[in-house]
Order: sequence, then C-alpha cells, then structure tokens
Amino acid sequence: MRETASATISRKGMFRRVMRPTLVAILLSSAMVSEPFLSSAQAQTYSFSNVTIEGNERVDAATILKYAGIARGESVAAGQLNDAYQRIFASGLFETVDLLPQGGTLLIRVKELPMLNIVDFQGNKLVKDEKLSELVKSKSRLVYNPAQAEADAAQIAEAYRVQSRLAATVDPKIIRRSDNRVDLVFEITEGKVVENEGISFVGNRAFSDRRLKQVLETKQAGFLRQLIKADTFVPERLEVDKQMLRDFYMSRGYIDVQVVDATGQLSRERDATFVTYTVKEGQSWKIGKVSTVSEVEGVNAAEFAAVQKMRSGVTYSPAIIENNIARMENLALRKGLNFVRIEPRLVRNDRGQVLDVEYVIKRGDKVFVERIDIEGNTTTLDQVVRRQFRTVEGDPFNPREIRQAAERIRALGFFTDAKVDAKPGSNPDEVVLNVDVEEQPTGSISLGASFGTSSGLGLNVGFAETNFLGRGQSFAVNIATASDTKDSGISFVEPALLGRDLKLKLGASYNETDNASALYDTRKVAISAGLEFPIAEQSRFELRYKAFQDTLSKVTSTSELLLLEEERGSEFGSGLGYTYSFDNRVTGLNPNSSLLFRFGQDFVGLGGDAKYVQTSALAVAETKIFNEDVTLRAIFEGGAVNSFGGYDTRVTDRYFGNGKIRGFDTNGIGPRADGDALGGNFYATAKFEAEFPLGLPEEYGITGGIFYDMGSVWGLDNNPDGIDDGAHLRAAVGLSILWTTPIGPLRFNFSNAVKKESYDKEQSFDLTIATKF
Repeated sequence: MRETASATISRKGMFRRVMRPTLVAILLSSAMVSEPFLSSAQAQTYSFSNVTIEGNERVDAATILKYAGIARGESVAAGQLNDAYQRIFASGLFETVDLLPQGGTLLIRVKELPMLNIVDFQGNKLVKDEKLSELVKSKSRLVYNPAQAEADAAQIAEAYRVQSRLAATVDPKIIRRSDNRVDLVFEITEGKVVENEGISFVGNRAFSDRRLKQVLETKQAGFLRQLIKADTFVPERLEVDKQMLRDFYMSRGYIDVQVVDATGQLSRERDATFVTYTVKEGQSWKIGKVSTVSEVEGVNAAEFAAVQKMRSGVTYSPAIIENNIARMENLALRKGLNFVRIEPRLVRNDRGQVLDVEYVIKRGDKVFVERIDIEGNTTTLDQVVRRQFRTVEGDPFNPREIRQAAERIRALGFFTDAKVDAKPGSNPDEVVLNVDVEEQPTGSISLGASFGTSSGLGLNVGFAETNFLGRGQSFAVNIATASDTKDSGISFVEPALLGRDLKLKLGASYNETDNASALYDTRKVAISAGLEFPIAEQSRFELRYKAFQDTLSKVTSTSELLLLEEERGSEFGSGLGYTYSFDNRVTGLNPNSSLLFRFGQDFVGLGGDAKYVQTSALAVAETKIFNEDVTLRAIFEGGAVNSFGGYDTRVTDRYFGNGKIRGFDTNGIGPRADGDALGGNFYATAKFEAEFPLGLPEEYGITGGIFYDMGSVWGLDNNPDGIDDGAHLRAAVGLSILWTTPIGPLRFNFSNAVKKESYDKEQSFDLTIATKF
C-alpha cells in the first residue's frame, strides 16, 4: 500500500477529496530506513535525491516543487509528506495528487483540474444571465475550482433570497469536454416569492393591529400581491420594523416599551410566511416639571430656559427633548459658547406617571473636526453633501449637529442610505467625519395619455430630475396636449444659492385653451423668478417676480362683458409678490397633529396693462383620534383680486371653482353668462373631512371618508349684463373611497350638492389623485 490522495465527483458534480492514510507500501519499498521495521510509521524518515513530477501540463514543475516544500537530500518524515500533499492539493490547481516514494526518488503524480470552457445558467427567468455573471467568480478560461463553484451557487441563491424567493435552489454541475475542459452549469430552480400571508401582534392594547401595521416596512399580501413588493418576506426588515415600532411608541410617551420579538415562520411549502411581533407597551407618560440649571460658570440658565418650548402635561416624546436641546445649543453657539452641551436628566414619578425634565448646561470635551470625508457619491458632487453640515473643518465637534446633518442628507432624497460616523483623527482632540452614501435614481421620464368627456384624448410628455447634474438642483419639463388645450412648462430650482439656505426658483409656462365647452379661447404666457429662505425653524418666506401676457379671443357669447373683454386683446402684466408659510409637519412636536399655513400677495402693475393686487391664503389643520385610526382634517382657503387704476379684471385674471368644492363640476359655480363660467374676483371655501378604516386589511390600501364642503366664487368689476355675481353659499356632502395603488393614491368621491344656485353645474362622482397636505 502507499499513501495517495485523489478526488472523485459527487452526485452534484463537485469533487470531494478522499485520503488513503497508509504508508505500509512506503516502508517496504523505501531505500533508507532509519528505525527498525516494527517502529511506528510516524517515526520513519526518508531522503530523496531526486523528485519526478508526472501529469502536469499547464502548471510547471517548479511551481509544484514550491508547493511541496521538500528540498533534495532533506530528511523527511511521513507527516511532512502528508503536509506536502496538503499544500499541493490546497493550491486549487489539481483534481488528484499522489506522492509516491520510490527509493531515493519521490514521484509526484498530479491530475490537473480542468479549464472552464463555458459558464452557463439554466432555469433562471427573473434574473438575467448578465446579472448572474456579475455575481459569480467562476469565469470562462479560468481553472475550474469546485469550492469556488459551490460559493458561486450560494451567492446566486442569496440574490434570490433578497427577492424573497427562499425556496430557490442552485445546483452546480459540470459537463466534461475534450482537452481537459469542462462546462460549468448552474441549474436554478427559482421557486415562488415568499409572501407575508399574515402579520399579527401580541401584547398591544393601546393601538390596533391595523394602526401598527401602518408603521412597519413589512406588509401583508393583498389582492395586488403581484404589484406590491413590500409584502414579500425579507428577514432583514424585521429588525428595522422592531426599531420603527419602538420609535412609534416612544414618540407617544411609552418610555418602557419593549418589542420583545419579531419572528417569521415559513409555511410547509416555503412559499409564505406568518410574521408575529410581540410588544410590551407599558404606560404612556407625560411631562412633569421642567427646569434648567447651569454648571458652567458665567452662563445664565434663565436665558436658556427662555428659548425652550416645553409645557408640563404634554405627552412625552424624544422629539420634544431633542428640539429643545437643539434650541439651547444654538443659543450657546450664537453667544460664542463653544463646547457647551445640554444634558437632559429625566426623573420618573411612577405615581403620577410623569417625567420631570431638568436641562443641565455643562462643559463638554474640547474636540474639533479635523476633516469631512465623503464616499459613495459617484454622481452627486461633494458640495451637495457637505453643505448639509453646519460644521466645517476646524469647528468644535457637536454630536447633535452631526446627527442632524445625517438626517438632512437622507432628506435630500438622493440616496438610499446615508451614514455619518465620527472616527478618531490624527490628534487626540480631533475627529474625522466619514460620510458614506449610496445613491439612487433621481430622474424620471413620463409618457402618458388621458381621455376626458370634455377634453377628449390627451397626450403628455415629461422629464424631471431632482439632482440635476449631481448639483442637487431640480429641473423639470412638461408638455401636455388635448383636443382643446395645450399646457407646457419648464422649471428650475437651485436649493442653495451662493452656498446658503437660499432657494432660487425659475419658471416659464404656456397655456392655450380652445375649449368647445367655453364660449371663448385663451392663451397665457408667463415667466417667473423667486427667492425663498427660512425666517424661523418652521417658517419660510418667498419673494418673487412674474411677467405674463394673457390673450382672450374668439368670443361667441352674447355677453356684453365677454365681448368688451375680448376687445382688449392681449394684455401684459408684471408684478412682485411674496408668500409666508408655516409648516410643522416635519418638525412639529405632536405626531398626531399638524398645521400648514400660507399667505401671499402679488402686486401686479409694474408697467403693462394689468393692475391689481392678488391675495391668497391657505390653512390646513389635521389631527388623529381614536388611537390614531381616524384622521380629521379642516381646510380653509380663499383668494381675492382687487383691481386699481381703472383696470377691470378679465376671465384670465379671475378665480374659477375648479375642484374647490366637491359635488360641483369643473367651473360649476360662480357668475355665468350664456351658461358659461366667468369666474369671480373672490373665492372662499371651507372643507371638513374624516378618513377612517373600513375593516379591510391595511395592505389593501383602501380606507373610507366623509366630507362636507362649503364656499363660493363671486364678484365682477364690470357687470353690464346684470349677471348674478353675489356671494351665494354652496355646500355639498359626500362619501369617499381612498385607494393607495402602485400607480398612486386615488380618491373616489360620491357627492350630493345640498345648497346650490339654479345655474350651477353639479357632479355626483369624480375620481382624483388623492393628496396629503
């Protein structure tokens, strides 16, 4: 017998090493024996004056000798021969290896692994060959390596796993060819998508399953399962879901909440999962006493207490604490107090379930920012990411500001993920901020068609890019045509003019109507420019300029008013305007309530024909009740056009009732002539609505609603026809079905006008794109 090593092909086509650990034949044929015959095999040694290598074709003998590591004339024990065999075989170049001592000669007989002729994939439909080729390291014209083939199969299976195809199998097989070549074929069984057939919660009392499902990234399979990819099972989502549930409860005062477990159980067929989240809610806590103390000499705590906005009795939320700390630290920076930190100290009062909060002003470590490194941005310029920091190289290091910068980077919408880490710098008192981002597509091209009973067939083409040329700029072009309208526009927004939080807006638009349902045609051309900047944490202010030319033509009405307006032909207008806006939807302290307010005016009359002041206002308030299952919303909106200098408004200047009150047709309310809407100088509406669940699974995205709308459009500057232009109240009630679909949120409104004028045009049903304020 002699010690050899060989490899055989398993039933899956892979090579498996088989050792034959015997050296009896070596003992009988050896030319040199250093111990008596009856000594153990391990004690014997050999010395070879010559090494012969057989079977190698591509691998030269010197390389094999190097792997063997046996020098001529060197005394070699049996264990060293085994080590030499292991080294040669581990090179991954040979299918079999034999080491045969023949007197003073060591014969090394090898069989080289074959070359890869073709690497092919069979059975894959969802993942293309090109994508799979990028995943595997086994390539044509390389040496075939069984271990690498197995690793490649595992990599392919992982690619299917992340698509929730946990039942996918990958079987690597070889087909032998001539000249020691093989074809490597990965036989793939893709399997079905593993969907979440059920999501349940254990331990939740304060919030329903439906409300908690809205928090999760993981969704349950519904009847749109072929389109909704969020209902596929991805194990990595479970940890994200657990954190989102914690954040949800913490923001509502549940400071002791624990998401004990999140498990996904596979069905026997491995094509479905059932996910269960176990929650220990605890109790909701409120804010008790609020105080501020200073541990820094010369710093007045009262000044810092004055900027914080926290009241006793409100529900505790980490966001409240963070926002107040940010206000205090910003005050410290304005006062030139570097390395001052605000530390919140919470004291529990279990009897009253309140948290007393003490803000402590203390001196922090003196650490500076050495530099900011940005990685992963192949398209986006460094400056776009860098300007999200309020800190630059050499500034004091503020951990809270760095976390806020990370949130601002994520809020850009340019990246699927953004991580900001602080690492030790070159000196003990310095840190390096490392920003690692992963980009995502930010552009879109739209091509669509539409059909309306009044507008006929329409086509629209659009292009939009929110990160234009990687500069963080927004650029959009849209062209829409129908049988009786043409509408196009172009816009450009620079969000950081001169590197500051100063937004530059440029736009141009063209609108033309040749409406068979109206007794006149219009054409509007406009250009605009504006600057927008913050004036407070939740408020912004915009200044703008607009120039336009409006044309009224082809009046077929007998109305003297319209005929007089047509005689004026094209009129030019130019003016300045402003808009103030307050929005606490993002930075508000109450997650259940939101407020949006806008007020603006445009002063038209800087040259040209048109002379008027246009005022508009919008206020929207929203709150959630019944454990956040029901949303209540109130919307107040109004506008006024007040002309001066002898100028009379035209239909191109006035307001129309386009969708302002549900239950009425487009342009269905307001002054009319020959049945055609004339618009009004004033309008005001109030809308009250509620949205609530219908008992259907949350994953279907279908909820219900009720609404009550009221308002009016009225007022004409010149009324030679004696048209009724009074402020008559209109009102409508209705039911809504809201459906969140893969193509967008849709709203089906079923309305009934309960207060109207005889000449109004009603609309009992309409389908719109649902909007969230």
